[in-house]
Amino acid sequence: MIPYPHIDPVIIKIGPLALRWYGLMYLVGFLAAYYLVRYQLKEQGRTDLFPVLDDLIFWLALGLIIGARLGHVFLYFPGYYLHHPWEIPAIWHGGMSFHGGLLGITIAGLIYARRHNLDFWYWADLFVVPAPIGLGFGRLGNFINGELYGRPTHVPWAMIFPAGGPIPRHPSQIYEALGEGLLLFLLMWKTRRRPWPAGYKLALFLVAYGTIRFFIEFFREPDPGVALAFGWMSRGQVYCLLMVIVGCFLFIWRQKEKSPKGKI
Repeated sequence: MIPYPHIDPVIIKIGPLALRWYGLMYLVGFLAAYYLVRYQLKEQGRTDLFPVLDDLIFWLALGLIIGARLGHVFLYFPGYYLHHPWEIPAIWHGGMSFHGGLLGITIAGLIYARRHNLDFWYWADLFVVPAPIGLGFGRLGNFINGELYGRPTHVPWAMIFPAGGPIPRHPSQIYEALGEGLLLFLLMWKTRRRPWPAGYKLALFLVAYGTIRFFIEFFREPDPGVALAFGWMSRGQVYCLLMVIVGCFLFIWRQKEKSPKGKI
């Protein structure tokens, strides 16, 4: 068994304001996405699109944060927040959902693309390439917070998490950081120059992420108070299956589509 490294979730606190590791991980994810999308645009010789990126990144970040919070509220614990509505905006208490964040950033991107006559699929392909970096750092933030820990186990690298009782558990946050983060990023980065139809990289991301997380969820302790589907499938696994289905549909649909001329 490996001792759990107790790290203060708060990096620095000044009065009522506190900088937390989890929030810093979100910031790192946004910065990585911004600079790696710039890098891809430069590779494509489209530095003229830097101003579009500078504006777009703000709205995507806003959509991600709002969607991640509302996803946690409505996809996982609607009953609790129905009786405690004042807790909905309290993101500093924790509670962010990847699937909600994905919906939020997608809606924000669709609205922005429609208003500015941009090709949504082109920009989606650019952003899903570095997206796993933010996911990986986010899981490290979960690990530091001692949340979303794994199921009981006796593997040599098991840890006892403060909130998980005196039981050795899988460090499933590390599994997810490596799978949804490092492994998925290497896969997506390798495809960035592929001359695929617009939307293909987004489809690949949906299928790959959904598949990786579906299997890692078997090592993660199910969310308390959230019923398992069919008695064994977590809520996260259900949403991951939907991601895989949507990704497969996109592969078929976008194969016959071409990027609209004049729209980038």
